[in-house]
Amino acid sequence: MLIGWKGKKLIEMLNESENLLKETGKYYGLEKLKRKEEDPLRYERVFAKIRGTLVSARETALHIAASPIVRFLGELCFAVYTPEGDSIALSTGIIVHVHTMSEAIKWMIRENYENEVRFKEGDIFCNNDPAMGNVHTADVQAIVPLFFKDELIGWAAGVTHQIDIGAAAPGHDPATARSRFEEGIHISCEKIGENDKVFKWYKMRCKYAVRTPFYWDFDEKARIAGCHMIRNSIYKIIEEEGIDYYKDFIREIIEEGRRIFRARVRERIFPGRYRTASFSLDIPCREKVIDGKYKLVLDEVGTIRGMHAPIEIEIGRDGEFKISFEGANSAGKHAFNCTPTSMQGGLWVLLTQALCYDGKVNDGAYLAVDAYFPERSWSNPKDFKLSYAVAWAFLMPAFTGLFRLLSRGFFSKGYREEVISGYGMTADAIQGGGITKLGDYFPIANLEISSVGLGASAIRDGLDFGYAMWNPESDMGDAEVWESLERGLPYLGRRVKPDTAGFGKFRGGSGWETLRMVYGVKRVTLGVGREGTTFVGSGIFGGYPHATGYRLYARDTNMKELIKLKKKYPIGETDPIDSEVEKSIQGEIVKSEFGHLVPSKDFNNYDLIHCILSGAPGYGDPLERSLRNVKKDIDDGIYTKKTLEKVFGVITKFDADKNESIIDKQKTEMQRAKMREKRKEKAISYERFYDLERENILKKNLNERILDFYRDSLTISKKFREEFHKFWNLPEDFLL
Repeated sequence: MLIGWKGKKLIEMLNESENLLKETGKYYGLEKLKRKEEDPLRYERVFAKIRGTLVSARETALHIAASPIVRFLGELCFAVYTPEGDSIALSTGIIVHVHTMSEAIKWMIRENYENEVRFKEGDIFCNNDPAMGNVHTADVQAIVPLFFKDELIGWAAGVTHQIDIGAAAPGHDPATARSRFEEGIHISCEKIGENDKVFKWYKMRCKYAVRTPFYWDFDEKARIAGCHMIRNSIYKIIEEEGIDYYKDFIREIIEEGRRIFRARVRERIFPGRYRTASFSLDIPCREKVIDGKYKLVLDEVGTIRGMHAPIEIEIGRDGEFKISFEGANSAGKHAFNCTPTSMQGGLWVLLTQALCYDGKVNDGAYLAVDAYFPERSWSNPKDFKLSYAVAWAFLMPAFTGLFRLLSRGFFSKGYREEVISGYGMTADAIQGGGITKLGDYFPIANLEISSVGLGASAIRDGLDFGYAMWNPESDMGDAEVWESLERGLPYLGRRVKPDTAGFGKFRGGSGWETLRMVYGVKRVTLGVGREGTTFVGSGIFGGYPHATGYRLYARDTNMKELIKLKKKYPIGETDPIDSEVEKSIQGEIVKSEFGHLVPSKDFNNYDLIHCILSGAPGYGDPLERSLRNVKKDIDDGIYTKKTLEKVFGVITKFDADKNESIIDKQKTEMQRAKMREKRKEKAISYERFYDLERENILKKNLNERILDFYRDSLTISKKFREEFHKFWNLPEDFLL
């Protein structure tokens, strides 16, 4: 039996929608928003009802979930879709997944589920497979069809982030995965229930597939309960407004979303071509002792390299928006590959924050953008066997470039308050698992990473430790909550990490640090990691990038004796050069120069693990930073004294009577004048700079990693190679 409108198949409806958009440039070819024009108040009331339903479902569902990631950090969201899989409205939360769930629905339609699997009232579908419409396997989706009589009138869907997915390494982000077959459980757009009940076989499969079945089960209940709440409310709205009105409304609201996006682009960005590049962390390596020191070496698993993300947006006169990652380097045998779906999700979540953030957010904005992700690159590998387990590690840094490009447009049009220099890298919180003294397993799935720095704007400092690009409602969670989940890992300290905020006239948001100790367990297996040799956020208009990460942990320490004797022990590491940890304890202290990854290692009681949560890039010349703002930096512990002097030209002295550092204004003025003179002495013309850079390229006088990913980009992209050669006036066959 056909369940599409007017006796059509769902694939016919999907094809018709896509063809009309291509032919007319408008969703379903709509020239007028008739329902909105006839009665705008009714139109807005219906949207408010749907939006309110989704927010209510989310708030209810997070109290059903057991996982602190969902319950306390709000790592879930819900959305309602058209029969073709286009989002109509969404809740708050991890809204990056609104479009990924759209792709999962469309995947089922294109794969003929309508006839071979069947959709009917009471069905429950589940997906966490990046190949079908997801970012990575830790994000699990529930999808429920909505019917009016015998017609499919839409879908309700929700997603939560899981604590453990049964991967080869414990945790929710198996960063050491090299292929699909190490990622853990895959649920590939499967029907997991009928008549509103989950199949027994599915429950048993999940129970034995993940390390934390209790959390999985309750998070599943949360997703399904939210979807059923949405379904009931949509049915009530249809009963109140009529099915014909609802059908017209859901198409009009998406077309309105598309128009709003185009209008906002016309309003805020001059037409033209905007280009930049972003880079990301080195692929995780193994640690090896070489000449008595711990060093990071490449693993022997094929091509391993950092991420190169050239990004270009082209803005048309009528608000057309094209984005391209032409020149992105190759995919590889690592966990950080991205599917086009995950890239679209990342693009969508940023556009909803930077351009279309007024509440009328849906797939209209997505449909207004023409995106290109080149095949065989890390952004579109076209190989389902590769791993996509930690797609975020490349996805997040790549889109810092988009913020910079949009900000140039905003600045040019006079929207200075909309400028954002970038954001921090949401990484470095520990994950893994442990065994209590009684032999019970406990998860280590810390999501403190959801609170890093947000970059500066053209009129104010960035947000300190309060942002994640994938969840605008970020929350680091209470230390007590994490300790109750991650038994045997008490916090020794959780505080601001100085010198992590990007320097500038307006500084980026600050990062922070934690120091935890293994205690009262048999053992734990932990992994941590972050960028170390590359700057994820580069700053804007003279602003500096935020600090990269580094690695610190200690084993076989004397912490037991220090605690017993009530002696001073470390609670963090303010200055890595003058290490509080190294001065306070004895033991095997491992400190790497760069961040990278500590792949799952076993730790024992009284071992220490240090994490640095990222700051964000700055805006403008740091020598122009006001002394009032610098004083606040001093009081808040944002920068160390040596950084204030070396970078900001600010001289401070300690006032013993007031017990505080104060700024010596006269010496500061002299210091800044000296620094400006030194700049003039070192300054060269652009022409001279170009010649020197071209000479470095011709001589291949570049870091080997940089040579590697540029060489790769030039090899796989003819267009990028031609433009690179033309700009630098290189021989036609030159490939670094």
